[in-house]
Amino acid sequence: MDKKAKDVLILGLKNLTIIADYFVICSGESTTHVRAVAEGVEERATRAGIKPLGTEGLPYSHWVLIDYGDVIIHIFEEETRAFYDLERLWVDAESIRVGEE
Repeated sequence: MDKKAKDVLILGLKNLTIIADYFVICSGESTTHVRAVAEGVEERATRAGIKPLGTEGLPYSHWVLIDYGDVIIHIFEEETRAFYDLERLWVDAESIRVGEE
């Protein structure tokens, strides 16, 4: 994500739920940053010919969800991410940290 999303995590959910195969979870430092990351994701996907099934939360940008079917992207403001703690709710999922050694 070239808008410099923070703490990017991919959760593999294939064997845990039929909701999606993957969650991509990341953070922004402010609602403005969250909105910029979400708009960047949608712009790149659109250029690749991929349209979301739905987008939620963009007007307030504390938590933006972009549903691409098998992949659901969650972009959180840092405090909102800590409050909902999806990583804890999906503790059994395979997790891949992106951008970390």
